[in-house]
Amino acid sequence: MHFGLTEEQEMIVSTVRSFVEKEIYPHEDLVERTGEVPPDLAQEIKQKVIDLGFYACNFPEEVGGAGLSHLDFTLVERELGRGSMALTHFFGRPQNILMACTPEQRERYLLPAVRGERMDALAMTEPGAGSDVRGMQCSATRDGGDWVVNGTKHFISGADHADFFIVFIATGVDETPKGPKKRITCFLVDRGHPGFEVREGYSSVSHKGYKNCILYFDNCRLPDAQVLGQVDGGFDVMNTWLYATRLTVAAFCVGRARRVFDYALNYAAERRQFGQQIAKFQGVSFQIADMITEIDAADWLTLAAAWRLDQGLEANREIASAKLYASEMLARVTDTTLQVFGGMGLMADFPIERFWRDARVERIWDGTSEIQRHIISRDLFRPLGA
Repeated sequence: MHFGLTEEQEMIVSTVRSFVEKEIYPHEDLVERTGEVPPDLAQEIKQKVIDLGFYACNFPEEVGGAGLSHLDFTLVERELGRGSMALTHFFGRPQNILMACTPEQRERYLLPAVRGERMDALAMTEPGAGSDVRGMQCSATRDGGDWVVNGTKHFISGADHADFFIVFIATGVDETPKGPKKRITCFLVDRGHPGFEVREGYSSVSHKGYKNCILYFDNCRLPDAQVLGQVDGGFDVMNTWLYATRLTVAAFCVGRARRVFDYALNYAAERRQFGQQIAKFQGVSFQIADMITEIDAADWLTLAAAWRLDQGLEANREIASAKLYASEMLARVTDTTLQVFGGMGLMADFPIERFWRDARVERIWDGTSEIQRHIISRDLFRPLGA
């Protein structure tokens, strides 16, 4: 087994980390203070990424992307995890699900998204349907040759900047021995389409400036041309293209944890109490040792899952394990770092309290920790008939 990175992968890591340090870090305090990313700054970041050749690097070369492997892209996401999510959003990683576009849809959605001309947002969650995707109430019914959509989506990340939306909507119900089972269809919906409105969402303590929005559909008429994939085939495109998004959360958590760890390590080496550096006390030094061990473990879990995807191997359980462990690891690392800093860790003069707040949402979105445990245990017990 070879655990080292290739020369090209080392270059990817170095390039993205340098970009984050030079183009993202300097603006983080502004975003944290105002809760906004100035439009000119967003455009500046986007253009610099395009010039760098990394925009839509998660897409194949045949459509204009950089054609990075799953492992390469995971390394990119890991380094982006070091920076403010509100700002790294403009590094530009459109949803891979757009690869399911028809030729006509490619010209209108996929290719402009890859070129950075249009931004997308994924909409699945509803007030009454989070982990229970089939519990969604937003529905579409046939009326002539159109679909008429009514309902609400919320917690839609990046919707404030999106030009179009990838929306999962209930399009029917099947009666099964286990009860009613909803059929789901994926639609492409343009901002400003009649009957469709994007409204401001809730104020979150995690990731200031990276806003969530609420989508309203009121007798919104969509033609079949807006269906992504097949009618009632929403779960097919979801399972084909979206389940690996949990891996990007894991990678983000590892990158953020390494940045936080550096703060803890340096502070412990500099801070003096009782006449010596606090790193001399086992109560602190052992916590530092535990943190780096957990970070390394999460890193390898994440990279191993990405490697399996590149090998064409089944990776659902491994991705769930990576997302579960990395997100919970980040919570422990940020909390321990705050403890190392003591009272100063809670002060806005240091970014520690921000990292601590930001870490909380990672155990919720893209599948809660409980859902990841369900996926893992189901995978283990299914072959045994349990």
